[in-house]
Amino acid sequence: MKKIISVLLALCICLGLASCGAPMYDNMSEGYPSFSYQGENNETYNEIIQNQFISTSEEATKAFSLKVDTAAYTNISRYIENGSLPPVDAVRTEELINYFEYDMPIDENNDHPFSVITQVARSPFAAGKHMAYIRVKTPDIATEDLPASNLTFLIDTSGSMYSYDKLPLVMKAFSLLVENLSEKDIVSIVTYAGSSEVMLDSVRGDRKEIIMDAINSLTAGGSTAGSKGIETAYNLAEKNYIEGGNNRVILATDGDFNVGISSTSALEAFISEKRDEGIYLSCLGFGTGNLRDDMMETLSEHGNGNYSYIDSLYTAQKVLVDEMGANLFTVAKDVKAELQFNTATVSEFRLVGYENRIMSSDEFDDSNKDAGEIGAGTDVIVLVELILSEGYTEGTLFDVCIRYKDPETEEQGQAIYQAAAITETPDTDYNFACAVAAFSELLRGSEFIDNTTAEQIAQCANANKGADIKGYRAKFIALVAEYIKLDLHTESEIGKIEQMCI
Repeated sequence: MKKIISVLLALCICLGLASCGAPMYDNMSEGYPSFSYQGENNETYNEIIQNQFISTSEEATKAFSLKVDTAAYTNISRYIENGSLPPVDAVRTEELINYFEYDMPIDENNDHPFSVITQVARSPFAAGKHMAYIRVKTPDIATEDLPASNLTFLIDTSGSMYSYDKLPLVMKAFSLLVENLSEKDIVSIVTYAGSSEVMLDSVRGDRKEIIMDAINSLTAGGSTAGSKGIETAYNLAEKNYIEGGNNRVILATDGDFNVGISSTSALEAFISEKRDEGIYLSCLGFGTGNLRDDMMETLSEHGNGNYSYIDSLYTAQKVLVDEMGANLFTVAKDVKAELQFNTATVSEFRLVGYENRIMSSDEFDDSNKDAGEIGAGTDVIVLVELILSEGYTEGTLFDVCIRYKDPETEEQGQAIYQAAAITETPDTDYNFACAVAAFSELLRGSEFIDNTTAEQIAQCANANKGADIKGYRAKFIALVAEYIKLDLHTESEIGKIEQMCI
C-alpha cells in the first residue's frame, strides 16, 4: 500500500512540475458546485472510421481539407486526468498532433501565404515502415499588425451553465481575449437562455471597463427554448461589418444548441450562408456531461472557424491569447491538400488522421468546394505512414499539392512541393509528432499500433521535448503517465515515467 501511495504522490508531483512556467490562476470553484466527472453522460461525437493502408497501384492520390482544430487534445486530457479513458470517437489524431508548437526554423515563402517542409524517416514505432512528416507554416503577425476585429460573443447562459467549469470559466476566458483588443476592434455580446438578449452592441475594444462590466454581470439560469441567439448574433455581426477585417461570431456553450434554429441542417445552411457573406463562426466548448462535440466540430467547419475545448484558464490563454492570430485571423481559405504518390517508390500509404476531412480528387479540383482555413502563425502538421516498394533505393516518394484562395480577393493559388529524401536523423519536431500520433493510436485501440507501449511513447516524447518554452510537451509526458495509471501498468513502468517528468 505504501508503494502505491508513493507512486501516486510522485505522479501528482510530476504533473505539477510539468506545468512549471505556465501561468497560475485563482481557484475557479468558489461559489459554484464542485466539478464531479460522470463516467456516463450525454456527450456526442462524430464517428471516425480510421484510415487504412491503400495500395498506390489502386489509388495514387489522397486529398483532404487542410483544417485542424485542437479541441480533441484538451478533451481527451480532461477524460484521462479525471480517471477515465475517452470515447474512441473523441480521439481525432490530427487534433492531438496539431495541439503543440513546432520549433524548427522554416524559410518563409513570399509566393504563397505559407511555407511547406517535409521529412521522411523510418517510423520510430512500426518496423519496416516509414513516416512522412509534412509541415505547413504561415508567418506570425504581431498583435498590433493584425486587422481590425468585429467580434460578437454568443454566450450560453442557460441553467446548465451554472458550474465553475462553465459560465465562470467562459467569463474569465473572454476577459483574457478582451485584454488583447484595441480601439480598432469592436465587441458585441449576445446571451441566450429562455430568450436572447443583447448585452453590448459595437463597443470599441479599448473601452475595456464597459466590456468587462457586461461580462462580469452574466448569470446562468433558465432553459434555452425559443431563443433566437444565433440569429441575433449574426444580425449584429452583419450590422457592424468591417471591410477587410475579422468579422466573427464566437459561440461559447456546454453543448446545448437550442439557439433559435432547431434543425441541424437548417443551422448548417444558415451558418454556411453567413460564411459566404464574410462572417465566420468559431466554437468554444466548456464543461462536461452534455458536450455536443459533434455539433461544434461540424458548425465550426461550416462557419470557416475553429473549434476549441476550454477546460482551464491555461487553455483559454493558449487559444484566445497566445494563438489569437492563428485562431481568429484567416490568411488562406478553402485550403486543400493532395498527396500525389510515386507508384514506383511507394507501395502503400496511410494518412494518419484527417478522417473527417477526406475529399475526392474531383472535390480537390473543384474551386467551389469549401475546405479549411488557416490563420496567421499557424502550423499544420500531416503525418503519412509509408510502405516503400520492394528494392527501393532512391527516387521521389510523393508530391504535396496545396490549393487555396485569398480570403479577400478570392483569387486562387496553388503550390506543389516535392517530398524530401529519406533521412536517418529526423529532427525533434518529427519525432515528437510521431510520439503523439502513437499515443492517439493507443487510445483508439488501433490495429496500427503494433507492439508500441505507453512507456516507449513517453521515452520518445521526453527525448524530443525541444525548447518547450510553454511546457506543452512536458504536460503531454505527464498525461501519458496518467494514462499508464488508468491502464494498470506495473509500478516499475510508472516509476520510469515519473523520472522523465521530473
